[in-house]
Amino acid sequence: MKKIRLKRDRKAKTPRRTVPRISARDLFHESFEGVGARPSRMFITLLGTVLGIASLVATIGFAQTASGQIAQQFDSLGATRVTIEPKRSNSNSAGGSGTKQATAVIPWDAPARVADLAGVTTSAIITDAPENTPVKAVEIADPAELQRVPPRITAASPSLLDVVAGEIETGRFFDAGHDARGDRVAVLGAKAAEQLGINRVNNQSAIFLDGNAYTVIGILKSVKVRENLQNAVIVPLTTARHDFNMGAPSNFDIRIDLGAGEVVGRQAPIALNPNSPDGFKVGAPRLANAVQEGIESDINVLFVAIGIVALIGGGIGIANVTLLSVSERRGEIGLRRALGARARDIAAQFMLESLTTGLLGGLIGVVVGILALIGVCVVQQWTPILAAWAAPIGVLVGALVGLIAGTYPALKATKIEPVDALRDN
Repeated sequence: MKKIRLKRDRKAKTPRRTVPRISARDLFHESFEGVGARPSRMFITLLGTVLGIASLVATIGFAQTASGQIAQQFDSLGATRVTIEPKRSNSNSAGGSGTKQATAVIPWDAPARVADLAGVTTSAIITDAPENTPVKAVEIADPAELQRVPPRITAASPSLLDVVAGEIETGRFFDAGHDARGDRVAVLGAKAAEQLGINRVNNQSAIFLDGNAYTVIGILKSVKVRENLQNAVIVPLTTARHDFNMGAPSNFDIRIDLGAGEVVGRQAPIALNPNSPDGFKVGAPRLANAVQEGIESDINVLFVAIGIVALIGGGIGIANVTLLSVSERRGEIGLRRALGARARDIAAQFMLESLTTGLLGGLIGVVVGILALIGVCVVQQWTPILAAWAAPIGVLVGALVGLIAGTYPALKATKIEPVDALRDN
């Protein structure tokens, strides 16, 4: 009897056990159900993220808006003014003592020399008379009167008021006619007028400068630049040169058109002294962009730090709530694992829940930040400025915070054994 040998089919394969997979649709559905299952808890969880994103968005808006407002003030004052004064270098005298000497001289006709330069609106020479020149409201000195430091005497061009953006309280400022004739007239700064006891000019008030009578024709109310003029007695240049033996001018201010600072700052020294233009110290305005960037960076450093702290708090809140959710849903996790769900499916579900929470916090935070910016700007009557990238960046940051916060709870959920979870439940 022949033995029949059964040949084993080596090509036959043992059937593999198929593991059911969760579809993306079911994963999103389960995640959204988990997020919305407890609205009150979700609201508290969102609060930290909302505050953090709102702080960041509002910070960017406030920084840009504030820099725009300050830049406008800068444009109207600093960006329209160039100052020139002689450089001074050490010079050793015969006795060995070091003194500061000017390396260049501002000419008395400086306003005429720069008048034709492109961008120049007006200009004025500003220089002080010798120190301790007597200034009195009455010619006869009272021995019993308390001796005080007299106001200083400043000689200036008739265009000074326009250059320093000044305003007259009463009377008027001297003009080119007063200067050409060498009239003994004076305009008092507000503090100088108070010190001399003069508050009106309609009665032809007079003061005595080095024994010479000067008629007070005006009193300053305010000046935008060179605030020290409020402590001065301002007289015409020609008069001061004759009465006080004035030396060379010490300062020259130029009012310019917006954006002409670089050109005027380079050309004005050449117009004043072609042979030695490097002997002047020139103060030209910086570019408005540089000013705005500096302001934005200074404000951002402070408020971005506050926003980051709030975001860290929001991330910790999301992580804590997600961990609590994992603990409460151990039975659900165990059942899903027993039915064939993979560990990465469980991790994806909880990370998606955290991501959704962070995304919602980012969206709400962006809206709150924009509304806060608009509210402040309406109250202050500012023009709100916010970069176009601020809103999407805020949403993305919120989502990123949620994603990072959900990583640890998701890993914790993957380590739950189905048997233990079902037994505990």
